[in-house]
Formats: sequence, structure tokens, C-alpha cells
Amino acid sequence: MIAGYEKSNNKMKLWTRQHKNVLKEMEDKGVYRAKKIYIQEKNDTISGYYLKLYDWYVQKAEKIVPRPQGVSYPIWLSTTSELMLRPTEDTIILELEVDREHIVVTSFEKWGYVVNYWYVPLNKEDEKKHNEELKRYGIGDESALVMGDKGNFYPLLKNKIIKSWERMFDVSNEDIGTTQATLWEIKKEWVVDIIHK
Repeated sequence: MIAGYEKSNNKMKLWTRQHKNVLKEMEDKGVYRAKKIYIQEKNDTISGYYLKLYDWYVQKAEKIVPRPQGVSYPIWLSTTSELMLRPTEDTIILELEVDREHIVVTSFEKWGYVVNYWYVPLNKEDEKKHNEELKRYGIGDESALVMGDKGNFYPLLKNKIIKSWERMFDVSNEDIGTTQATLWEIKKEWVVDIIHK
């Protein structure tokens, strides 16, 4: 069973920190969808870094849960109240109850590897083997294989890293407490609580 998953009613409880203006948008439209401009405002000078990753994520996630027309980017959520982001100034926490069919669940830990443009290992032995391979080729910064020109010289290694990122979608019972989720949109009727600072 995946963290937060309630088998009896096929729903998951999820939490997401959003700007307080999301409430007005949901009130007006009945739904909230992430927009490129929101990501750019939130991440400022490093938004290009995240948008590149999100574009990759969207291509993979929409094969798991189809992306509704008009949706560009996912909304990130916590699968446990213990790991949810806490409210800060001008933000709120939305607690949701959503049918499982709308949710893409991923490994929080493996996403950390992806965000750093690193190889997502199968296990410790695979990680050791990969690091030895990098050392053999004299590669100190493996992110340069994906982000820089180094990947042009080692295309197989670059492709191996990018292909490994799909492992973030492999979650099981052992991953409880280390998962996160995304939705393509948040419908007003899914909100069960709003937590203010």
C-alpha cells in the first residue's frame, strides 16, 4: 500500500503548499492549474533549470495519468502530513482527498537524483558500479553529462543517466514515507481543509 492510500475508498490524502491567490483562482474557475509563469515567478533566475526537468517529467507522467487539455505542468504534493511543506508568508496548505486514478506517485529520494541530473541507481551495488565507470572515464561532475557538452563525448553514458530517471516512478510498500505525488490540476471539490500560517 502506498503512503496515504486508503484502500477502502480508493482515495489518497495529499497536501500542497500554494500561494494564497490559488484560492481565488479555484473560487473563480473551480480548478487550479500550474502555469509556466507561476514556476518562473517562484524559481526566479533558476526557473529554466526546473522547467527543463518538468518538461521531461510531463512526458513521462502523462503516460501514467493522461494530461488534460490545456494543462502544461504538474502540481507537486506531499503524500504524508509529516513531510508536507509548512505554510510561509502569503502561502496556504491545501489538504486534498483525491481518487487514486488522478495521482502520479513517485519517489521523493529518486527525484532528488533527477533534480541533480544524476544517475538513479537500482541499489547500492549498482551505484558503486556506476561511480567506478565515471571514475574510469575521468568524470568528476556527472551532471555535466546531461547539462553540458560532456554528454556529446559520452552519449551512451548520458542516455544511461536519463533513462535511469524513470525509476522515480517505481514505488512500492517499502517506499512509504519517501513518496511524493503530482496532479495535473486541483479541483475545488477535492479540498478538505485549508491550513493558514
